[in-house]
Amino acid sequence: MDRPEVVLAAFARNEPMVGVAVIALALNHPDPSVVLPVVAGALESPDREIRRQGVVAPAHVARLHRTVDRRCLELLRGCPRGNEADDDLWSFVPHRRLPLWLWRHHLAERLLRWRG
Repeated sequence: MDRPEVVLAAFARNEPMVGVAVIALALNHPDPSVVLPVVAGALESPDREIRRQGVVAPAHVARLHRTVDRRCLELLRGCPRGNEADDDLWSFVPHRRLPLWLWRHHLAERLLRWRG
């Protein structure tokens, strides 16, 4: 899946597998600026499973393109910490581009491991 218009049409039809399509788009489309607004749509979904799949999608964008947008970061802030996106954003996006809440999460995690 590399066509955002197809994924957006699936959202409009309330397709049950639209979250999988968002992940596929994140893996296959070459332009993160096109993919990330679609990912934000998944992160805003009222469906819990689509939101969960929406958390996986920015992890793939971070791995492939080393970027994330502010809207996705705002939406991810409301998700439980320790998810796939947290770890991949920290690993692949330059830290200076990441918000303080993600810094706090990863630094606290490292401190606990060091003290443990």
